[in-house]
Amino acid sequence: MNHSELIFFSVFIAIISGVLLLDLGVFDRRNHVIPFREALFWTLLWIAFSLGFYVLLITHGEWIHLGNKGTVQDLQHLVSKYSHPVKTEGLAYPEALRIYKNNLALEFLTGYLIEKALSVDNIFVMVMVFYAFGVEPRYYRRVLFWGILAAIVLRFAFIFSASAIIQQFAWVLYLFGALLIFTGVKMFITRNRKEKIDAATHPVVRFASKYLPVYPVFVRHHFFIRKSGKRYITPLFIVLMVIEFTDLIFAVDSIPAIFAVTKDPYIVFFSNVFAILGLRALFFMVVNIIDIFR
Repeated sequence: MNHSELIFFSVFIAIISGVLLLDLGVFDRRNHVIPFREALFWTLLWIAFSLGFYVLLITHGEWIHLGNKGTVQDLQHLVSKYSHPVKTEGLAYPEALRIYKNNLALEFLTGYLIEKALSVDNIFVMVMVFYAFGVEPRYYRRVLFWGILAAIVLRFAFIFSASAIIQQFAWVLYLFGALLIFTGVKMFITRNRKEKIDAATHPVVRFASKYLPVYPVFVRHHFFIRKSGKRYITPLFIVLMVIEFTDLIFAVDSIPAIFAVTKDPYIVFFSNVFAILGLRALFFMVVNIIDIFR
């Protein structure tokens, strides 16, 4: 990570963290059921933020890797390093930069749309998790707050580790391709199978029951509780673990798909972050719609 990348990444994380404080409950600590209008507002707001970032890449995409300074040689190095499908040879720097930024923005938007589309299944699985464990709707927000933060951290580690491996061993992309084909075939074979989550037999529940001190009942919004001098995790924390486990499985499918679009880990990460942040609001929209037809 060079100086320009560090600055851009730090500013990006700072801005996202600031919005998260507003969106995910630090300024609104009430445990309440998210109504449809509020969910719709945040869904549209995150889409607007994503499109705003797309425009930023068109106008100032060089800020990520080059800052305010750069040459045609620098652009050619980036194009070669991340296999961008653009040609900058023989072009003046302004024209080469324009082509590079347009391509970068398109890669971001494509990655964002792929992640957004694939996250729809994730939403319905999360709904089934909450229903299977009998979580009160007013606590959904708290679980998803920490779930999203953990998902961003895990995907950061996954994306940049995968990128480093790809830079050293290009053939890893073929493994990603094979994984996507396997996933597609599996989805086709099991397309008529009804999905069901059994809270008692879920592998995360069995792991937690075997190796962790688990309190037998929910204790309001708490993830941990201390009884008789001993610290326990609550069923709500197990739900959080199941949500993270589910997201990790989906990430194994979706991230290789975005690496097929771009090998720039920053673009992969940024597109993932915007899709994940919009996922929570979209989840509450889906829950409200489901409740209407139940």
